[in-house]
Amino acid sequence: MRGWSKLLFAATVALAPVGPPALAQQAMINAGAWSAYKAKFLDASGRIVDNGNGNISHSEGQGYGMLLAYLSASPADFEQIWYFTRTELLLRDDGLAVWKWDPNVKPHVTDTNNATDGDMLIAYALALAGTAWKRNDYILAASRMAQSLLAETVVRTDGRTLLMPGAEGFKAADRDDGPVVNPSYWIYEAIPVMAVLAPSDDWEKLSEDGVALLKTMQFGPRKLPAEWVSLRGQPRPAKGFDAEFAYNAIRIPLYLARGGVTDKALLTRLQQGMSPDGLPATIDLTTGRPKTVLSDPGYRIVNDVLACVIDGTKLPASALQFAPALYYPSTLQLLGLAYIGEKHPECL
Repeated sequence: MRGWSKLLFAATVALAPVGPPALAQQAMINAGAWSAYKAKFLDASGRIVDNGNGNISHSEGQGYGMLLAYLSASPADFEQIWYFTRTELLLRDDGLAVWKWDPNVKPHVTDTNNATDGDMLIAYALALAGTAWKRNDYILAASRMAQSLLAETVVRTDGRTLLMPGAEGFKAADRDDGPVVNPSYWIYEAIPVMAVLAPSDDWEKLSEDGVALLKTMQFGPRKLPAEWVSLRGQPRPAKGFDAEFAYNAIRIPLYLARGGVTDKALLTRLQQGMSPDGLPATIDLTTGRPKTVLSDPGYRIVNDVLACVIDGTKLPASALQFAPALYYPSTLQLLGLAYIGEKHPECL
């Protein structure tokens, strides 16, 4: 065997159901919740609609949709979402997906850069589904994307292994303050799977350095990471972006928990920093003041998950009631519920 055949064989063996603990997440989303989610956000074409962002679709949403379909044990829905993804977004020569598809313009794709977190979510979901449903075509596609991610977006610089948010525009050579990273793009639960699909020691270092960087990213009075961080010299909020702990950053603690990173000091700092009045909020890092209080249960569940992980607090009843309104918090809520259902049922 050689090339992709060898990689496919290795991935198929390594991703067997008796494989590493990172793949232990099973179907934990009930049929009613998934039906409500897809009725609200899954278009007949297979695209996940971001109804809080002009009804666009993006690689992140497609990856989330595929992961949630897997967690809902819904192979037909998974295939529908994957079909749109591979036909409408996998347009780049390097095997990564374009990040945005806009129904309001033609052509629907006007920016061909990728979003690395979206690619990782897609590859991760393909690997999980391919293993569970014995779909070698999914595992092969996952392997190709993981290899592309490793080649195009995982970089070593100044002794660190970093995840570039996109293949273009963020490296040291691309910006005066580069490299620039987005700490919410590290999907810790997916990284060990990428290491199986595209073997390299860089993946483990990527995960370790991601956590280490979060421990140093303590900006402003509330000691929070910015969404966009320059790593030229000491970490600092990147030029040209608002210095804020914004919507994407809300998922960082959830990604840590789902990825098995249970450093209580880190989780507690993030929980307290992003919740000045008990509710999660976007935060102006310069002043420490909240910009937008996020009261949707899908945002609040991040704090609920942290409370469970940190001190065993049960989830409130509101976290268990799923009534989707906006794509992003609804996605976070299902990811939180699936995690608690399998890993911490004592908190239900």
